[in-house]
Amino acid sequence: MNATRKSSTAKKKGGGWTELLVSLVEALIIAVVIRTLLFQPFSIPSGSMEPTLLVGDYLFVTKYSYGYSRYSIPFAPPLFSGRIFASPPERGDVVVFRHKDPRNGDLDFIKRLIGLPGDKIQVKDGRLYINGTEVKREPTDDFVGEDPCPKDGPTLSFLANRTVHVKRFRETLPNGRSYDTLACTPRRLEEGELDPNNTPVYEVPPGHYFFMGDNRNNSEDSRFPDVSFVSSDLLIGHARIIFFSLEGGSPAWQIWNWPWDIRWSRLFNIIH
Repeated sequence: MNATRKSSTAKKKGGGWTELLVSLVEALIIAVVIRTLLFQPFSIPSGSMEPTLLVGDYLFVTKYSYGYSRYSIPFAPPLFSGRIFASPPERGDVVVFRHKDPRNGDLDFIKRLIGLPGDKIQVKDGRLYINGTEVKREPTDDFVGEDPCPKDGPTLSFLANRTVHVKRFRETLPNGRSYDTLACTPRRLEEGELDPNNTPVYEVPPGHYFFMGDNRNNSEDSRFPDVSFVSSDLLIGHARIIFFSLEGGSPAWQIWNWPWDIRWSRLFNIIH
């Protein structure tokens, strides 16, 4: 009798672990499907998209907005080429795309779509031109916060997180999309280095796009040869909503700092 009870108890324990394992596998599969086909979370590690996106913002990207490529799938397996269920992005979208960096490996970048296939893009004296026409730009209130501008040399530690005022402009693209940009004081350029405020004319080739950061003097984007034009195959998704934000880029796992570090006013903001 006792042996039978022990055997029954052992089976129940074994069955419990099996059910738990099955549940974990099912949850993992569901998470992978959601991440691949629907939504993917991203965090902002740099100030290249300030003032739209701040360091420490966490956002959701819709994966279905532009269809799917191999880069929509974790680890980008070469299962197919091109895009399936493709839908073209719109000028002004904030887009996550894969940057093929030969020095640091593949990286995910987030920038604003400025140029469509066939467009001619140029920056002159800090002003953006699309197909020879200057994009409307109006001054607005200064950006006030941690210094978002590039530095020419090392910064003293007590100055690193000081509050500064930076000129901010409201740009309106030909399709009516508006957003804010920053105009940091340009840093000194090395001999032969590209001036991001005075560029040649870029003609966007078919099947490619031209991206720029909203923090115009502190963004590695399509103005520079390391990034250049971005193939449609490399688009990952459309940045839609900020679901969480921590001051100064504090690690999200330090939950004991949340009451002081959370930027409550940024939670659930729609990204424009």
